[in-house]
Amino acid sequence: MPQSVSSPGTSVAVPVVVLTAALLHAVWNGQAHRVGDKLAGFTLISLAYAGFGAVLVWFTPVPGAAAWPYLASSAALQVLYQFLLLRAYQLGDFGQMYPLARGTAPLLVAVVSAAVLGQALPAGEAIGVLVISGGLAGLALADGIPGRDRLPALAAAVGTGVVIAAYTVVDGTGVRHSGTVTGYIAWLFLCQGPVLPLLAWASHGRSLPDRLRPVWWRGLTGGVLSLLAYALVVWAQAHGSLPAVAALRETSILIAALLGTLVFRERFGARRMAASATVLAGITVLELTHG
Repeated sequence: MPQSVSSPGTSVAVPVVVLTAALLHAVWNGQAHRVGDKLAGFTLISLAYAGFGAVLVWFTPVPGAAAWPYLASSAALQVLYQFLLLRAYQLGDFGQMYPLARGTAPLLVAVVSAAVLGQALPAGEAIGVLVISGGLAGLALADGIPGRDRLPALAAAVGTGVVIAAYTVVDGTGVRHSGTVTGYIAWLFLCQGPVLPLLAWASHGRSLPDRLRPVWWRGLTGGVLSLLAYALVVWAQAHGSLPAVAALRETSILIAALLGTLVFRERFGARRMAASATVLAGITVLELTHG
């Protein structure tokens, strides 16, 4: 496995870059949640992806043939991820939905690796899994036993986490078959970007531009912030410890919890904050032990 390339300067820069990416990731999700017409917001985010991919493919190598099944699978999963995230934000509070979605993914990757792929789960990782599980349960129960009206929101958030775990595994394998990281990223954005706008156009036809116009700035900004956050993480992964980067980037969970309180005026809830911190602690243990 290639080793990260670092120097004293980059070793200092890596945590700053990752924390910046975590902030941007939480902010773009906050932008998406803040848009009243969430279909319009996510459509504009996807248009930003498509535009970025269309430009970048001209300046990057074409991925190897073996990578294309993974690219196609990942693009489909990414579109499903957007639909589930959109639904979660329509139904639930940002400060609860975001941590649930982000925390479910690393838990599932660890459990599936042990249960399905037969990989051993060391004691440290097992502790991380238990801590994440406790934190996720705390988030789900932060407002008491969920009634039937809250179950769809919780299901959408957990479903989002399941899809994140799926495309993480697919991309982690596909990029190794591509021969070009930047080319894989470019074609992934180009393949996934147009799908949601085309589906939105098919559903709403000529009325779609009227829905996009009032939120165009916020939607496109969310897309650009998402792309920038992704690029920063890729840079950090190339120059720093992968487990440390993976753990540090999930500080976005706490940032999202704070945004939910300070920006969206959602109930602060000491339980939600404690549960979010517990999820982050479990992810940190899991990633650092795995490394």
